[in-house]
Amino acid sequence: VQLQASGGGLVPTGGSLRLSCTVSDSIDSSRYSVGWFRQASGSERVFLAAISRRSGISYVSDSVKGRFTISRDNSGNTVYLQMNNLNPEDTAVYYCAARQTSAQTMARSLLVDYWGQGTLVTVSS
Repeated sequence: VQLQASGGGLVPTGGSLRLSCTVSDSIDSSRYSVGWFRQASGSERVFLAAISRRSGISYVSDSVKGRFTISRDNSGNTVYLQMNNLNPEDTAVYYCAARQTSAQTMARSLLVDYWGQGTLVTVSS
């Protein structure tokens, strides 16, 4: 089982980025949700958003709602995190993860079944 995150980089304040998480086919799409988390230097990892691979039902943390949007392709094999109006406080390593649960339940903890590698997002001031 593999999750591959990509799309990080350097962006100025107010800019946008779209992160992608590609999920291997070995994850049963009918039972898993895929989420995005981030961890800033010296801080704990926090939940951002999750989406059910089967239904497309999503849940976004209030902390980024209105700026971040999660979506998936029709196959559920790629999950996107669109990030708009970025500011320096969004600088962090962003991780995707998968868990056999609903998107809303995934928001409640850092408990996941699989983590992908991180992708660094740096927002310059």
